[in-house]
Amino acid sequence: MLKAGVLGAGHLGKIHLRLLQQSEKYNLVGFYDADPENGKKVEAEFGYTYFDSIEKLIDAVDVVDIVTPTLSHYDCAKQAIAKGKHIFIEKPITNTVEEAETLRALVAEHGVKGQVGHVERFNPAFMAVKDMLDKPMFIETHRLAEFNPRGTDVPVVLDLMIHDIDIILSVVQSKVKHVSASGVSVISETPDIANARIEFVNGCVANLTASRISLKNMRKTRFFQRDAYISVDFLEKKCEVVKMKDAPENPGDFDMVLQNAEGVKKQIYFDNPEISSNNAILDELESFADAINNNTKPIVTLHDGTEALRVATMIIDQF
Repeated sequence: MLKAGVLGAGHLGKIHLRLLQQSEKYNLVGFYDADPENGKKVEAEFGYTYFDSIEKLIDAVDVVDIVTPTLSHYDCAKQAIAKGKHIFIEKPITNTVEEAETLRALVAEHGVKGQVGHVERFNPAFMAVKDMLDKPMFIETHRLAEFNPRGTDVPVVLDLMIHDIDIILSVVQSKVKHVSASGVSVISETPDIANARIEFVNGCVANLTASRISLKNMRKTRFFQRDAYISVDFLEKKCEVVKMKDAPENPGDFDMVLQNAEGVKKQIYFDNPEISSNNAILDELESFADAINNNTKPIVTLHDGTEALRVATMIIDQF
C-alpha cells in the first residue's frame, strides 16, 4: 500500500482524507493544514494524524495529495517533487501556466508521477459514453451553480468552467485555433458568469457557459457528431445517445424515420448505455495508485491539467 498524506483539510480535503482512509490501495499517514486550529480540530473529530509542518508530512509519505487553495498548489507540489514524492493535485493545477509548465519539468526530472483532479473524467455518465464520442463537431456545455462564497476568490472559469474545458480537450484532440469570451461580475470581484466559444483547428466549435449565481444547479454537456447526438448530465449522472442510420426499405410501424430535402431517409434509434454507480473522487485517487504501482500513464496527466489551465487563461484574458 502506498503511504499517502493530504495537504489541506478544508471541505474537499476532508473528503479526500475520508476516501484515502477507506481505500485498500493507500495507507493514510496523516495531513497538514496551514491553520493549526483547524488541523487540531479535524484530528480530534476524525482521528487523522495532524502534522504541524509540510516538511514532516512530505517526509513520511510516498504520495502527496494537494487539496490546498490554488495559490499554494505550486509551492506545495514543488516541495513534494523535490523529495521524490508522487503528487495528486486538485484542479486547477496551479495559478499560472508558467507554474504548471515548471511542475511538468520537475516531475520528469525527478522521475515521479503526477495527476490532476479533473474529477468529471471519472463521472459514470461520461465514462459510459466516452468511447462513443467520435470527432464531435459542435459541443455545448452548461455548468450552473447556486451562489456559494467558497471558491469566489477565483473567476468562475477556474472555479467551474475548467471542468468542461478539460472534458472537451480530452474529447476533441485538436489544437485550439481561436477563443472568444465574455464575463460579468455580479456579486464577486471576479466574473460570476461567463460564456466562451472555442474554435479548434479541426473545425469543431465548443460553446461553454458557466455561472455561480444561478437559481438552480445544472451540469450538462451535449455533443453533436456525424449521425449521433450525445447528451451527458454530470449532475444527475445520466446520459442519452441518439443515433441515425440508413432507414430500412420497409420500416416497422414504430420505427422513427426522417427524410431530408434530398430524399435520403434515416432511422433514429436510441443507444443509451448502462451507467455504473461509483465514487468519482475515490476512483481518481485509486487510478493514480494504479498508475504508480504499474508504472503507467495517469488518466489525467499534468500535461492535461496544464492545457486546461492554458485555455481557461485564454478565456479570462478576453474579459
